[in-house]
Amino acid sequence: MLGLGEDRLRADMNRLLTLLFHQGVLDEQFLQLQQLQDEASPNFVFEVVNIYFNESEKLLRNLRDLLQDREFSDYKRMGVHLNQLIGSSSSIGAKRVSNVCVAFRAASEQNSRPGCLRALEVLEHEYCYLKNRLDEVFHIEQQRLLAAGIRYPMQH
Repeated sequence: MLGLGEDRLRADMNRLLTLLFHQGVLDEQFLQLQQLQDEASPNFVFEVVNIYFNESEKLLRNLRDLLQDREFSDYKRMGVHLNQLIGSSSSIGAKRVSNVCVAFRAASEQNSRPGCLRALEVLEHEYCYLKNRLDEVFHIEQQRLLAAGIRYPMQH
């Protein structure tokens, strides 16, 4: 009976990932990341994505803080944060987040505070969607491993 639960969970996870690829949320880089995971590093993707989320939240907070300052004029500093976010998003296959960052960078290069505010709003929305969906994927994966009787020590 455990096998049926494991199969159902694997199918659920595959459906969710297929949806994320179809929506353009993820790209092939995420698949390459998955291929690096093996028995020696069973939590590899989770760990890499968790680092991404931690760093991205700092970058988003920095961008928010910069734009809250009405006297803000250092668009080059904003560009540095956006370039970091583009690079890390691309490295995990977060395609839509990366694309929004590129549009955000274009607004910052035009010194457009209204454009940057709009782009930040879209970026935060895309980031939250990505984070919620990947959290769901990792939760299903954890349930699948439990159903399969595989127990890896969780890294702290």
